[in-house]
Amino acid sequence: MDFLSSHLLSVILFFPVFAAIVIGFLPKGEDKLVRWTALIASLVPLALTLVLWSNFDANAAGTFQFEENYIWYETINSNFHIGVDGISLSMVLLTTLLTPLAILASFSVKEKVKAYMMLFLFLEMGMLGVFLSMDLLIFFVFWEIGLVPMYFLINQWGSKNRNYASLKFMIYTVGGSLGLLLAIQLLGVLFGTYDLAEIVAGWNALSDSTIVMGMYVSTIKTITFWAFVVAFAIKVPVWPFHTWLPDAHTEAPTAGSMILAGVLLKLGAYGFIRLVLPLYPGQSEHFAGWLAFLAVMAIVFGAFGAYGQYDFKRLVAYSSVNHMGFVLLGIAAAAKAYGTANAHIAMNGAVLQMFNHGLSAAGMFFLVGVIYERTHTRDLRKFGGLFPLVPIYGGILIFTSMASLGLPGLNGFVSEFLVVRGAWGELAGYTAAGMLGLLFTGAYILKGIKNVLHGPMNEEWAHGEHKLTEINTREIVVMIPLMALMLSLGIWPSWLLTVINNAVTALF
Repeated sequence: MDFLSSHLLSVILFFPVFAAIVIGFLPKGEDKLVRWTALIASLVPLALTLVLWSNFDANAAGTFQFEENYIWYETINSNFHIGVDGISLSMVLLTTLLTPLAILASFSVKEKVKAYMMLFLFLEMGMLGVFLSMDLLIFFVFWEIGLVPMYFLINQWGSKNRNYASLKFMIYTVGGSLGLLLAIQLLGVLFGTYDLAEIVAGWNALSDSTIVMGMYVSTIKTITFWAFVVAFAIKVPVWPFHTWLPDAHTEAPTAGSMILAGVLLKLGAYGFIRLVLPLYPGQSEHFAGWLAFLAVMAIVFGAFGAYGQYDFKRLVAYSSVNHMGFVLLGIAAAAKAYGTANAHIAMNGAVLQMFNHGLSAAGMFFLVGVIYERTHTRDLRKFGGLFPLVPIYGGILIFTSMASLGLPGLNGFVSEFLVVRGAWGELAGYTAAGMLGLLFTGAYILKGIKNVLHGPMNEEWAHGEHKLTEINTREIVVMIPLMALMLSLGIWPSWLLTVINNAVTALF
């Protein structure tokens, strides 16, 4: 137990890889054994995260906890340095929760099951590594590790246009990552370290007018700031870098879409919060209006784009652009008013929105997958009036849709209200424009529900070989934890907000 308590983060981080290696040695053809091994193994990081949560001191603001620091690449002074605060802890909880649910959702996968499950566990390690890293080079390593499994999950288990979608996903992300790597290298050369805390302290010790490496410090800051911003904006994704997302979501397998929307998009927003704001407070404040503009464009065009879709999965994909726009709006407001009460409120809302969107988006993509497996179509025009045939599925779909819409009493309302409340005092014009997107959020959600569940029944699904069957027990088990958290965060958000707020206070 002493080893576990002192290396808890390392065990959470690397256990999925250990499990993937074990799965690799399981006998061929034992798909059932592979599925259950992957599911049970994915529950271990979740259990350890709950241990981490129970031992985390939410009141110890200003400090990272459970830190581990080992020499990794001594020549360039890069260490394997990991730790958690309230922001990263909430993201670790989200990741370790959604991974076993996505694996359980994947029990219907029939082809190359062993490779599929191994890739999922490698993906979990990559995502966790980003949230735990306190060294920029380690951050980048895990950032790239998370890219590779998702590429293969889309490419090998996706729909008919999977080659195009996976290549587009790879090109966009690698394109952003190139600038990120060069910026990290520049900071490493400048400060002689990749440790995040030391680099923040190093910036504070340098005047903008100082000349280093033949450039003013202010010039270096601006170059590296935009390199970080572009890389993270592509991952969020922010308009106009969002076009890879609908294709990747539409072609990815159901569980791949759950993780892509639930966690992978959060890596970009987390990069803004963990790296951009602490490293570049001046540049963030100066360009906050531009960030707010891009956020509002994502909110409005994401909503318009979603409303225009008749592919159910593509509608949900565009909704992610819309909802992640609120995260960036909160970050922009925090950058504009660094350290003020409005900044605190907006940043709390942004982090909570990341968690909430992870729950609702994963649930929505899973529910699209449930009906697609039965009907082999995602065309909303081919559904209609299905509520009497699948009342349990219909009830779950309405509940999850309302959480995504932001109905008071469910989780989406709390986080979006906090973002709008915090941003209103600093970016009133942009926030007012964003309300147009909020209006159309209701429109596209109701459009989806109406086309699937209400109106005249499509008799094709009521009789014969195409008769629609109700959601099964395994699928309900996937949704129960998501629905429970959506409801608990809508009624009593303070259990998570307290942890987030103390970390936000320390950030400022």
